[in-house]
Amino acid sequence: MYTQSFNVPDTTEPTGAKAPLSLVGVVSPLSEQDAAAQTRFDTKLNADQKIEPQDWMPEAYRKTLVRQISQHAHSEIVGMLPEGNWISRAPSLKRKAILIAKVQDEGGHGLYLYSAAETLGTSRDQMLADLHSGKAKYSSIFNYPTLTWADVGVIGWLVDGAAIMNQIPLCRCSYGPYARAMIRVCKEESFHQRQGYESLLTLMRGTAEQQAMVQDAVNRWWWKCLAMFGPPDSDSPNSVQGMRWGIKRISNDDLRQKFVDATVPQAEVLGVRLPDPDLKWNEARQHYDFGAIDWDEFWATVNGNGPCNKERLATRVKAHQEGQWVREAALAYAHKQAQKNSLKQEAA
Repeated sequence: MYTQSFNVPDTTEPTGAKAPLSLVGVVSPLSEQDAAAQTRFDTKLNADQKIEPQDWMPEAYRKTLVRQISQHAHSEIVGMLPEGNWISRAPSLKRKAILIAKVQDEGGHGLYLYSAAETLGTSRDQMLADLHSGKAKYSSIFNYPTLTWADVGVIGWLVDGAAIMNQIPLCRCSYGPYARAMIRVCKEESFHQRQGYESLLTLMRGTAEQQAMVQDAVNRWWWKCLAMFGPPDSDSPNSVQGMRWGIKRISNDDLRQKFVDATVPQAEVLGVRLPDPDLKWNEARQHYDFGAIDWDEFWATVNGNGPCNKERLATRVKAHQEGQWVREAALAYAHKQAQKNSLKQEAA
């Protein structure tokens, strides 16, 4: 679901490095063989063709993809937690069934993405170890609490809406396994957004207390959703290199603008106010102007100091530890089946 700061480095990487000025991304001189491979790589990118796992790629391209795809996968898995805690408190059996299906989808998205990252030579164990140690990042949006049932609807409408805006261009990512995984993810995310919006429409047709609950949730989540698109382009040098490689297709600021332009009319239909006194239509630009995002809060949360960072990470570590016996049982069963098949082949 959630793609926010794919260009945010993990904790062991410097944050102030400037992006390379060329498509190459290889600092040391290339051997004749690697230079030919680099030329084939560049030719594929220039022709808008997909890079596949068996293809040669610059190490910087591979590392960027591993970081981005693993952060995306972590975000899907951690993103199950804020809504998952409302499954037992959903107001009706219908809403519970919808929420269960949605949370299950997010788990599936994480598995698609971990599998895509594994094609780059990293292991799932390593990716999870990086998440559990705090080295790897995930979308900061999930480090905030879901205080009311309306938060679940707002996450569907705004958070998933921002995710879709981010993810549709990824269906054209230059790395084939990632692009193909995103096609299914985006189809399922469209359902998530629609169910969230429909849930809010129902609440807004309800009592004054229900309407106030929706407005309060929108007030708390709006600015956090705008930050999901990542830092401004001027502060996001890695984004530039990602676009040159065809990993990223649209800049952070352009995606954020598209999201605002699409969301304002939806808010009007819903009957809620977006909490931005500077939000207004700019006839000259043919876009909505909007206020300044609190980037200090964003970076504090990304760096582990949000309201729920420690809780989210502790929950994921606990779930992983408690699931160890399942993984061991599955491996033992697979080993047993392999032995049986081997004996059958020998007997034949």
